[in-house]
Amino acid sequence: MRNTLLEELEENGYVIFENFLLPEEVEEVRNAGQNLCLEAPKESRTIFSTVNCNNNQNKEKYFIESGDKVRYFFEEGALDDKGDLIVKPENALNKVGHSLHTDHDVFKKYTFSHRVREVCWQLGYKRPAIPQSMYIYKNPGVGGEVTAHQDGTFLYTEPASTIGFWIALNDATVQNGCLQFIKGSHKSGVHRRYIRNPDKSSNELIIYDRPPPIYPASNFTPVPVEKGTLVLIHSQVVHRSDQNKSNKERHAYTFHVIETDGVTYSEENWLQPNPDASFPILYE
Repeated sequence: MRNTLLEELEENGYVIFENFLLPEEVEEVRNAGQNLCLEAPKESRTIFSTVNCNNNQNKEKYFIESGDKVRYFFEEGALDDKGDLIVKPENALNKVGHSLHTDHDVFKKYTFSHRVREVCWQLGYKRPAIPQSMYIYKNPGVGGEVTAHQDGTFLYTEPASTIGFWIALNDATVQNGCLQFIKGSHKSGVHRRYIRNPDKSSNELIIYDRPPPIYPASNFTPVPVEKGTLVLIHSQVVHRSDQNKSNKERHAYTFHVIETDGVTYSEENWLQPNPDASFPILYE
């Protein structure tokens, strides 16, 4: 680990660690992700059909209740109007989340590894916790664009403490939708919040607090990386990824860490811990 880890993160808003996972470890995680494709329950499919979904509130409820569960989110165009797959199961999913780090042995092993603890220790975290995790597919042809955003939009803390761990499970290239960053954009604060709707009479359970900012495409720097690479992402750096236009998959495992010592996790955030528990602690 570089002694200048914190300085580099504060300068650019992200840090790249090559060979964070060994090739055999990458395969173990990737195989676990592939197996999830075969475990997706059929009853969840209609919720995310773009033609015949039950209603928007049901979609939001399925999402908002996923913090302590393993739930499956399908790609646009993966389902017909009856909720049946029109692509191969291994190509149907957009992501699986948000409790893989607690409910799946393989993802739990790597999330709570000594390497992850070491990174957090070098960043100065005293009592880090893990609120969520996701397996992201971005499969050939169907893997959609992820629009420009900040992780702090979704996981807001005061002061800012959210850090993203994004681990490439395939070589991530410009063609298959590697991450792209606006260097230094984390120095301008959180531009937008995604929160639970305070209006209980509304059909919308979660809302944005303001319209999306406009980020010129020329401001983004593509960051292609080889499989096994960790990209550490500051909560306020603006980043995105393009659609996968190649014939190669671009899988990734990602999770977020927050500080809990002297830091407030917003009660407005869409993701809240189970009332009977708290986010799992990495170390203290």
